[in-house]
Amino acid sequence: MQRSRLAATLVAAATVAGAAAVVAATAHAQTGTSTGLDNNWYAAAPYLMPQSNNPPDPVTVMNATGQKAFQLAFILAPKSGGCSPTWDGTSPVSSDTTVGDAINRIRGNGGDVSVSVGGYGGTKLGQTCGTVDATAAAYQQVVAKYNLKAIDFDLEEPEYEDTAAIANELGAAKKLQADNPGLFVSVTMPGTAAGTGWFGTQLLDQAKSIGFSPNNFSIMPFDGGFNGGGASQVSALEAFHGLLQSHLGWDSDTAYAHEGFSGMNGKSDTSEYFNISDFQTVYDYATSHHLGRFTFWAVNRDRQCTTTTDNSVCSNVQQNDWDFTKFTTRFAGATPPQTTPPTSPTSPTSNPPGTCSAPEWQKTQVYTAGTLVSHNSHKWTAKWWTQGEEPGTTGQWGVWTDNGGC
Repeated sequence: MQRSRLAATLVAAATVAGAAAVVAATAHAQTGTSTGLDNNWYAAAPYLMPQSNNPPDPVTVMNATGQKAFQLAFILAPKSGGCSPTWDGTSPVSSDTTVGDAINRIRGNGGDVSVSVGGYGGTKLGQTCGTVDATAAAYQQVVAKYNLKAIDFDLEEPEYEDTAAIANELGAAKKLQADNPGLFVSVTMPGTAAGTGWFGTQLLDQAKSIGFSPNNFSIMPFDGGFNGGGASQVSALEAFHGLLQSHLGWDSDTAYAHEGFSGMNGKSDTSEYFNISDFQTVYDYATSHHLGRFTFWAVNRDRQCTTTTDNSVCSNVQQNDWDFTKFTTRFAGATPPQTTPPTSPTSPTSNPPGTCSAPEWQKTQVYTAGTLVSHNSHKWTAKWWTQGEEPGTTGQWGVWTDNGGC
């Protein structure tokens, strides 16, 4: 399915957030190690184009949302031809430093990345490499270069209709899975009201014929037939669940566990609109049916349009920055911080002897890092976002620092 991927003006990377992030990023650059998050994070990594479509600073997004993983896009064959991996068909992976620096900053801030190969448009390695082994070798360069723990095969037009190319891609995915134990492998394909189209079912049949079972098969229910918003997307996901059962021979629970949603936030290329409420509808379905993946295109668009309506860099719907990313954070099991933390109760203008000057802790109040409260005649400082965790109570997660008696 088509997605807006216009080559917008590149922006310089934002300042590294804090000296600790600089030190950590440098260490990762020197050692080449990856943080290795759990699979929940790789299954909840939203797409981000790191070199085009006015990329936001990933560390800013991480700090604002609690997100830890991103799906970097896209690896393609060179526009000039050949079987070597490039970013967007133009920047060779072998000599890349720009994306590598972004990955180091993400890892330095406690996160990690998956890399997506393919996408809509451009020439794919499965079309040019000729064989499964050659295609796998090209992708292995990407895995090795960035010490990847996860990779996504985004199989779309025109490769999607090329039987030989799809055979190369799926064969390469299977080989990468075998050669890199623990590698999280997802396959993303177009979605239709019937779950996926004829070429999608052929893709499932091809995977079964070679004995390839990725961690996840995701559909993209947008760009045609989804004017019903979240409800129509849920219907497509349920239909796809049936296809996973009938084409792969999986039982219902196995099919749900290997099924994923790859949505589009805001206005689609065919003028469908997916608002926060639509994402909530799909999120509720995904979590209640224990789907294995929840992602979207793209973080580059996860902000309200102001000076432009360019669909590649903003959503064209009402939102706060990074509202859609908070769904992937929640899907991974983390709690996003509030966009605008509520104000703490007003401190009294005067305090009787022996009382605390800080506001009394409230069970329903949301507190963020650095907030000072009083409780049981002690002063306490929040280490991070918290709600309902009583200062000084045993069994808590150590969110409060005891500053002593008042």
